[in-house]
Amino acid sequence: MIKRLLSYFFPIPHKVVKSPVSEQLEITWLNGKLILDTKHANYSYGSLQKILRYGLQQIGFDNIREMQNILILGVGGGSVIKTLLEEIKFEGMLTGVDLDPVVLQIAKKYFDLKEDEQLKLYQQDALNFIMKNNQQFDLIIIDIFQDILMPDFLFEKPFIDSIKKSMNLSGTLLFNTIVYNQQIQEKIAFYKHHFHQNDYKIYSFPEIEEKNELIIIQKK
Repeated sequence: MIKRLLSYFFPIPHKVVKSPVSEQLEITWLNGKLILDTKHANYSYGSLQKILRYGLQQIGFDNIREMQNILILGVGGGSVIKTLLEEIKFEGMLTGVDLDPVVLQIAKKYFDLKEDEQLKLYQQDALNFIMKNNQQFDLIIIDIFQDILMPDFLFEKPFIDSIKKSMNLSGTLLFNTIVYNQQIQEKIAFYKHHFHQNDYKIYSFPEIEEKNELIIIQKK
């Protein structure tokens, strides 16, 4: 309780955990709640939650409530799942995928993320998952980072083609990126090029929380 109260004045470190994927994960009290960080980035319940909530807002909370299946690639502490369930009141099926077993353990232990009939979690590489996936989703959320770095496969054709196949006839994609150099800008432009304008609507929201750029792609 004391840590929680003090956190309204300055961040209070709670626990540091080693990770085979993210190197170091930091659980911190901030403004009366726990957040999950790496050395250089927020993973859940801080600025990241605001960023993804903004993206969901652009898609439309009412539209999301009408959806049946949502896929989250990159669960982290589960903040976007909490936004979907607790704020938006999404009642369909949620599938979460994260490579890092430690992140999923933290999400369950410290952030009360629970699997049930509505939520299924998979500790798996997102590329392998999507390549083998046979299901189509109304919304796919991509939020995959190793600290501030985005894996190369996110911008490569096999992954992009598998994402496209996993979107249903009116599917939507929400992709969170960090633009920290010219090379990343070129990769994002290459990514968008794979979604032909005759078939998809593409929206970009740059400089969300400094270097983050949100990309929303909707099938026409």
